[in-house]
Amino acid sequence: MNWVAAHCVVPDGFTKGSPFVMSPWQQWVTVNEYRVRPAATVGQLAPAFHYRRTQVIHCQKVGKGPWSAADAIAQADGPVLFDGWAAAGEIFDCRDHGCGCGFVFDYRPGEPKGRRWPTPLVQITAFSEDQTDNIWRPLQSMIRYGPLADRIKVGEEFARLPNDGRIDVVTSSARSRLGNPITAAFQDETGLWTKQNGMLAVADTQRRGLAGMGGRAVETTNAYDPAEQSVAQLTAEATAEDVFRFHPQAPARLSFRNKRERRQILKALYAESPWVDVDAIEAEAAELMERDPSQAERFFGNRIVATSDAYFDPEAWNACAAPVNVSKGAVVALGFDGSMVDDWTVIRGRVIDPDTGDLYGFTPTFADGQPTVWNPADYGGEVPRGEVQAAVEELFDRFDVARFYLDPELWQSEIESWAARFGDKRVIVWPTYRTRQMAAALERLRTDVTTHGLTHDDCLITASHVANARRVRRSGGVVVGKPNAHQKIDAVMADALAHEAACDVKAAGLPRKRSRRMVVYR
Repeated sequence: MNWVAAHCVVPDGFTKGSPFVMSPWQQWVTVNEYRVRPAATVGQLAPAFHYRRTQVIHCQKVGKGPWSAADAIAQADGPVLFDGWAAAGEIFDCRDHGCGCGFVFDYRPGEPKGRRWPTPLVQITAFSEDQTDNIWRPLQSMIRYGPLADRIKVGEEFARLPNDGRIDVVTSSARSRLGNPITAAFQDETGLWTKQNGMLAVADTQRRGLAGMGGRAVETTNAYDPAEQSVAQLTAEATAEDVFRFHPQAPARLSFRNKRERRQILKALYAESPWVDVDAIEAEAAELMERDPSQAERFFGNRIVATSDAYFDPEAWNACAAPVNVSKGAVVALGFDGSMVDDWTVIRGRVIDPDTGDLYGFTPTFADGQPTVWNPADYGGEVPRGEVQAAVEELFDRFDVARFYLDPELWQSEIESWAARFGDKRVIVWPTYRTRQMAAALERLRTDVTTHGLTHDDCLITASHVANARRVRRSGGVVVGKPNAHQKIDAVMADALAHEAACDVKAAGLPRKRSRRMVVYR
C-alpha cells in the first residue's frame, strides 16, 4: 500500500494526480491478498502467500476498477514477491531498482520483504473492450500522470514495462494471448463470465498460465445472478481455502424494496467509499427498481438474487435436494423432452411410493453412471438416437414404468415404436406446445417444490436448467423460456412431464406391482 501511494495517482475527478491512498475496504483486501505464510521461504512465488486468488464482489462505483488498476501496476513494477524476512535496518529503496521516484521503505525486524518480478506479464481481462476499460482507463491515467510515466510506456491496448515485461488487455476475442504464461491476471465482471459465452474457458486458461509461472489472479464483479452459473458464482461457492473472498453485506433483515431500509443498506455498503454520493446512488437504484428490482438489488445492494423473471427459486429447488438410490423394480413415472441439433434431450423420472404415494424426482442413469441427458455438442452436433432408444429400453427393463409422457417433436417415430412395445397406456404423447396444459403442469411442479417440499436428486444439470428458466406470458398462461440460446431449460420440461405423469398415476389410484408383458416380434 505504501508503494502504491508513492507510485499511483488518483486517475480522475477533482483530486486527479494526487497520491492514490486506498480506502479501508481496499486496504483490507490488499492486506489479505499479500498476506505471507509464516513458513514461506525465499524462492517461493504464489505458495508464499495464504491466498492464491482473490475475489471482490462489491457494489457499483465503490472503486473496484481503480483499486484493480493500482494492484495491476504493483504486480507489473512493484515489490510483490516474497524476498525473505527483514533484519533490523533493512530498507527497500526504489533507486536500487532503476526507479528515481525517491521512495524508500524502512522494514521492521521480522517483516516480509518484497521484490519485483524479473519479467512480469500481467493481463487485464473482461468479456468486452468496454468492460476492460473499468481497469484499463484508470491504469493509463495512473501511469501517465504519476511518477512511473518514464518507466512504463502505456498505449491503447498494452503497456511496455522495464525488462521486457508487459501489461496486456485481453477479451474473449483475443484468444491468441490466453495461452501465455502470465504472472498476474485481473479478471473484471466475472459475474458475466459463463460457459455459454466462452469466458469460463478463458478463466480456466488464464489460471493454467498462472499456475505455470507461480502467478495469482484477482476477480472483481458486481453481485452475480445465481441463475447463470458464472465464474464469479463458481469461485464464491468453491470449497478452496486459498481463495480470499470479500463480499460485504448489509443486514439481511433490511429490505431493498423499502425506501427507508434501502437507504440504510446503501449507507452501510458505501461507507468506505467516501467519493460516492449516496443520494445519487439512491436515485439510480430507485429508477432501476421500477423495471428490474433484482438487478438494482444486485448492483447497488450487493445481494445475490435471481433475475426477477425467473420462474423458479433456485435456492428453494436446491434446498429440496436429498440424493437417494432408486432401486431396481421401483414404480416410476418418466418424462421426455427431445431435440436433435440445438437443445438437449433429457429423461427425468419420479419414484412413486406404492404405499404412500410420495414422489421423488431423479435423473435416471445408465449402468456406467452416465445420466440420461444428451447435449448435441458432446456428440458432434447431433443427439445419438440409438443411444436414446437404448436408454428407454433399459429404463423399462430396470423399473416398473407406470407412465411415460413424451413431447413428440422430432421423435414421433420412436415414440410410436415405444408405445407399440411397452403399451400405449404407458407411453403417452404429451405435446408441450399446449400453453394451457403446460402452464398448469409447470405451476404444479413449482408449487410442489416450494410449498410441499418435493424432494429430488442433486443433478447439477437439472439444477442449472431450473435456474435458467424464465417466465414467458402467453394467452393460455405463464410458461418457461430460455434467457438466451445458450442457457438451456430442457431438463425442466422433462421434469415437468415426469411430475405430471406421476400425479396422473396417483389420481388414477396408487400403482400396484404388475408382471411385465413381453411383446415378441416375428
